[in-house]
Amino acid sequence: MRLIFSALAGALFGAGLFVSGMTDTRKVQGWLDIFGNWDPTLAFVMGGAILPMALAWWVTTRRSASLIGVPFPPRAEPVLDRRLIGGSVLFGLGWGLAGLCPGPAIASLSYGGTGGLVFLAAMLAGMAVSPVMARLLDSSRAAA
Repeated sequence: MRLIFSALAGALFGAGLFVSGMTDTRKVQGWLDIFGNWDPTLAFVMGGAILPMALAWWVTTRRSASLIGVPFPPRAEPVLDRRLIGGSVLFGLGWGLAGLCPGPAIASLSYGGTGGLVFLAAMLAGMAVSPVMARLLDSSRAAA
């Protein structure tokens, strides 16, 4: 049952990304082009995502498990450290340069052409290298 709901949620998310135009790299890059041909569409998409998510978080504070019985994970501690800030900067740079982030990249695989596949390969490589780099940075910091 959990896999069915996960697949439905993923399909709904992908359809939402497609319908909102967030799989179009020009939309994302247009949002970042504040001194040129600025496109405010992304603000409406973000607002449309933040409101239902705020409601979902509110509901989870009153329940211990989902409707299918899966317990909610504990909330993460709101810690701003070097890893979070560094990862956010790298994510933002990649998002601005490529115009894609993981969700839209996967959603656009069916029609994204070679550029989408290159992005996916780079994203997977980054995901594979990230834990290794984190261990190296943590061990070098501990040794210093």
